[in-house]
Amino acid sequence: MNRLVARLAVVVLLFAFAATSIAADRPNILLAISDDQSFAHTSVGGCQSVETPSFDRVAREGVLFTNGFCSSPGCSPSRASLLTGRYTWQLEQAGTHGSEFPKKFDVYPDLLEQAGYFVGFTGKGWGPGNWRAGGRTRNPAGSPFQSRTAAEVPASGIRRTDYAGNFEDFLAARAKDQPFCFWYGASEPHRVFEAGSGLRLGKRLEDVEVPSFLPDTPEIRSDILDYCVEIEYFDTHLGRMLRKLADIGELENTIVVVTSDNGMAFPRAKANCYEYGFHVPMAICWPKRVPGGRVADDLVSFVDLAPTFLEAAARTPTQSMVGRSLLPLLTSPRDEIVEVNRDCIFGARERHSCSRWSNRTYPQRAIRTQDYLLIHNYRPDRWPAGASQKYESNGQLGPPHGGYHDIDACPSLTFLIDQRDDDRLSKYFHWAVDKRPEWELFAIKTDPGCLTNLADNPAYASTKQQLADRLTVHLRETGDPRELDGGEIYETYRRYGKMRKFPQPAR
Repeated sequence: MNRLVARLAVVVLLFAFAATSIAADRPNILLAISDDQSFAHTSVGGCQSVETPSFDRVAREGVLFTNGFCSSPGCSPSRASLLTGRYTWQLEQAGTHGSEFPKKFDVYPDLLEQAGYFVGFTGKGWGPGNWRAGGRTRNPAGSPFQSRTAAEVPASGIRRTDYAGNFEDFLAARAKDQPFCFWYGASEPHRVFEAGSGLRLGKRLEDVEVPSFLPDTPEIRSDILDYCVEIEYFDTHLGRMLRKLADIGELENTIVVVTSDNGMAFPRAKANCYEYGFHVPMAICWPKRVPGGRVADDLVSFVDLAPTFLEAAARTPTQSMVGRSLLPLLTSPRDEIVEVNRDCIFGARERHSCSRWSNRTYPQRAIRTQDYLLIHNYRPDRWPAGASQKYESNGQLGPPHGGYHDIDACPSLTFLIDQRDDDRLSKYFHWAVDKRPEWELFAIKTDPGCLTNLADNPAYASTKQQLADRLTVHLRETGDPRELDGGEIYETYRRYGKMRKFPQPAR
């Protein structure tokens, strides 16, 4: 009996030692998320008008994901999905823009904090919206570190938060040897940009590659250069953070994820389930565990990040999380397609800004494979960019094209409106604001701008049906109200933020 007790004691001690070793070896986590950046706009991705050495470093020392997707082409629902590992249609108010974030939905920063991590954020966490109304006591991204400000910024419109300085304060505040989880949320490259800042800072119009859904004119090229200035500012602070981690010997055991919450704030991009709306840059490194210098073409989604972080921290993802950990993909030595069952991702949008009568939504659901993008527009009777006219503060009806608030106000939108009667340029205006059919199908490899709708092309009937069936089944299995009961609940969720009045549409 004494021998048995002794053996059991040894086993218990071994397990305790192993558990302690795992806990002590748990990685730090740094999520760097820009605000409104499409997949194409990194220098490692071939963009000539932007320089992103810090993003490139993460890609070089880890894995560059060519098919990384956010869950929704708008800020707050996309961020909520990343935080919870759940699709936006599974998050009630948090699945739409500028509403609430119910406390009942677990977020990975809280779960890691319960496991002993030091948790914080700087800049933009979850938002816009009202997390207090959801019963929370802090932003879902963690405890705020916002006290430092930048002495100068390269262009007006750039937030004066010293993101990297706040990260240093965060590191100084944690206990010795405590693993950390930090959210670096830049407000760049969100609108508004300083008009002409790209040219003022030495960028060249000829370096810009204009997406096919925008006209190739000096005005559009200049607006894109201004956008690139803000991407570079985000990247600069990321570089400072990486250097700090290297200086203190923590970079080797830190998972660094660099991405964006949704696509570029230009007409027909952000707030649309098109390629430039929800296909985002993504690179991940973890020098201690992840073989570097790799490119993965697997389709991955924001819902996969929370399970990845928890598994890396030796925590079991909650049963409510629908995403799958990326650790097997990250630790594989392979390139290109690593996990063949990652053959599609799903996206969604409901309300973006207050852009229609009675704050109505524009509901979309999408499925994206390696070759195709299929979009279901549930309310094709509504205007995708919002109503063209609104009531002014004096109660008078505004100008005929003074609306379109689901497109961020910008020089590019103004240019499209001003040139709407030009025979050469009018198509770009109509692509941005006109009503769309219920179903849209695009061959992504030849049409990344999503301009040629194949949904009614007989040659693609089988492809459309297969994708539509797969999308519908997935939405029903995961409890999407739009498929289960029509989804009118989305029209009732309160919006916190600017409200506008629009003419009631004709019945």
